[in-house]
Amino acid sequence: MVDTTRKCSFCGASIEPGTGKMFVKKDGTILFFDTNKCYKNMIELKRVARTTEWTEKAAIEKAARLKAAEKKEE
Repeated sequence: MVDTTRKCSFCGASIEPGTGKMFVKKDGTILFFDTNKCYKNMIELKRVARTTEWTEKAAIEKAARLKAAEKKEE
């Protein structure tokens, strides 16, 4: 049996085997969460990871915006 680390579906942090929370949607999609904070933000509060500042996806979006603005200035 191979234990693999998973990524949190909301913030992008790695999840150690045997920890975290797994959520299965009605359509069969499986979501993994490292903390209850991530679970509540995505499922209960219906927030988008791109617009939540402390997530990995928000950091990627911000870097892309800054790069595009820098390119536009040149």
